[in-house]
Amino acid sequence: MDFLPIFMNVRGENCLVVGGGSVASRKVFMLLRAGANVTIVSPELCQDLTIRKNEGEIVHIERGFEESDLGNSKVVIAATNNEQVNVHVSELAKSIGIPVNVVDAPELGTFIVPSIIDRNPVQIAISTGGASPVLARLLRSRLETFIPSAYGRLAKLVESYREKVKAKFTNTDDIRSFWEHILEGPVADNLIAGKDKIARELLETAVDNAAAPAERGEVYLVGAGPGDPDLLTFRALRLMQQADVVVYDRLVSQGVLDLVRRDAEMIYAGKERNKHTLPQESINALLVRLAQEGKKVLRLKGGDPFIFGRGGEEIETLTEENISFQVVPGITAAAGCSSYAGIPLTHRDYVQSCMFVTGHLKDGTTDLNWDAVAQPNQTVVFYMGLQTVKELCGELIKHGLSSSTPAALVEKGTTQDQRVHIGDLTSLHEIVEKNNVKAPTLIIVGEVVKLHDKLNWFVPEGIE
Repeated sequence: MDFLPIFMNVRGENCLVVGGGSVASRKVFMLLRAGANVTIVSPELCQDLTIRKNEGEIVHIERGFEESDLGNSKVVIAATNNEQVNVHVSELAKSIGIPVNVVDAPELGTFIVPSIIDRNPVQIAISTGGASPVLARLLRSRLETFIPSAYGRLAKLVESYREKVKAKFTNTDDIRSFWEHILEGPVADNLIAGKDKIARELLETAVDNAAAPAERGEVYLVGAGPGDPDLLTFRALRLMQQADVVVYDRLVSQGVLDLVRRDAEMIYAGKERNKHTLPQESINALLVRLAQEGKKVLRLKGGDPFIFGRGGEEIETLTEENISFQVVPGITAAAGCSSYAGIPLTHRDYVQSCMFVTGHLKDGTTDLNWDAVAQPNQTVVFYMGLQTVKELCGELIKHGLSSSTPAALVEKGTTQDQRVHIGDLTSLHEIVEKNNVKAPTLIIVGEVVKLHDKLNWFVPEGIE
């Protein structure tokens, strides 16, 4: 180990930064977040530091460095582009015992500034000893995805009960075991899910009873997005790794399924039009039964669970059965597929509104509010409309839209199998037949479709 890892308290302390460029600015930012009083010595300041100076966040000495500037500084950072100045600052600081860091020259300083994951009061420092700052940043970005932002709130909650827990147990082993169960059980799960009140109540009860709460089954209703696994949220990815059972739909891509915990039980509940592997009522009952068995159940749905995903129906049942659940939104198909097709859903030169519409109703008809749907200067996105595309286009024309209104079919959007077919309300159904277009396909109608040729940035492998 080349460096001793130390977290230093600089709150309210005087800290000196020599240099006024962008590198110095990054160091100033960290010092300010740690509560330091920051003085900068530099003939000039970059724009960011000038703003901080004008807002009274820092003190600026507008000249070159002098020995007297060290004063009673707790920490000194040399961040100039002049090696001689940096060496001079380092030697002076070392001579009077002030910790000094020289940016990009770890051998000149007495400490280095690591890459930080900040979940205040939880902090994780990552360092390569100055060998590769880029690698340290890369490691930090990887770890960021697995460490919930709520861990800071969790740490503060635990801290508020530390003395009460000490009074309840007679030895340190019991205290350690208690906290392990708290931090890996329902208290932590609820707080990370944003249910702070429930988490505090559970912890209060656990402390009163001197026993951690029993594990309970829970359902994670997670939006899997439109297909590209890189579009998953951090929370979705974490819950996918925690689940005991996964109940997934037909629209969940294989790339997303590949990220689920390897030993989880997989249950396919795919639903196609007029062909349901499991009726919705059976899915609802299945989620309840699995949770009542004490399992962590991942209900994985394509797109977003609350946009034509029937997620509302599922959590209604869970609520009625007093089953704990959490909902993780996903990128809905309209947003994902339109973006990957280079078709903005809104654009001030073309449309003033956007409407999401289901291609068929619960009874299988297309008896929609066509007067509201067929409006000029509006983008309309049809979900599940592939089988009724001819009827949908006919109704739009019947209710006032021009037959030449641009329309697009986005087939298997955001994946390497994506295909975009451009036409209008007259030709769209012929394009479906001619190109053997398959589900999942999204239909976009409106003047914004004209932008596809200009803004088409995503070119899947194998497409010229």
